[in-house]
Amino acid sequence: MAKQWLRLMTELSSRKWVCRIVGSFAQSGASRLFIPTFIRTYQIQTHEAEQEWQEYRSLNAYFTRKLKAGMRPIDTNAEVMISPVDARITFTGPITAGTLLNVKGQDYTLDELLNRSPRLEKYTHGYAFVLYLSPTDYHRIHAPVSGTLVEKEHLRGKVYPVNDFGLQHMRGVLSRNERQITYIAHEYGEVALVKVGAMNVSSIKYTDDKAVSWEKGDDLAYFEFGSTVVLLTENGTFEPDPALKLGDVVKMGQRLGCFRHDSKA
Repeated sequence: MAKQWLRLMTELSSRKWVCRIVGSFAQSGASRLFIPTFIRTYQIQTHEAEQEWQEYRSLNAYFTRKLKAGMRPIDTNAEVMISPVDARITFTGPITAGTLLNVKGQDYTLDELLNRSPRLEKYTHGYAFVLYLSPTDYHRIHAPVSGTLVEKEHLRGKVYPVNDFGLQHMRGVLSRNERQITYIAHEYGEVALVKVGAMNVSSIKYTDDKAVSWEKGDDLAYFEFGSTVVLLTENGTFEPDPALKLGDVVKMGQRLGCFRHDSKA
């Protein structure tokens, strides 16, 4: 009964009009009064932020804050793919015949996740990470590789929570929620950066809508409130870092694994 009640409340709170109200308030000047409470509640590392909290005009501006230079060291080895975000790994594993198996008890097909994109054949036997950002985390998304834009797509959808409850008890959250997908060609193949919206996220925004290339670690996009990134690598191109495991916390710039030299374009 409790799970059914929570699911009902989640369904009701996932409506776009609710998100618009929450988003409008978070962008208002009045919301800046809540920044100290937000900092205390989520134990934000205030020394990392580019500015003092008093300088931010709204809660949303603080939530999408940039960090001081050097706060996230970037692994610059050419063959290394880095984490694009600060996050907890909620899935790591090979893609099996176009399916991510057992993501918190559910399977996700690339056909659904990538909205039947003709590019999905490149990833049917690739590798995947699902990276969950909690409100505690830094919420900017950076380029996991150095490369050029191949294609980008914005898919409208729901805004269900992508925390443990949402992933376990809401059907197909990652492929039903709003998504923004960036396909990037790099020296060893291609990656797909799938940014998944979540409850109370009013939007997922590119830092520069006109950007067509990035260096590894460049600021690429950001979430307003918590969400998830699904990172996919092309078939036969990637070997994960064996030290990483499900549930690990990673920082932006941290090594996720290496591309295979025999896959070099």
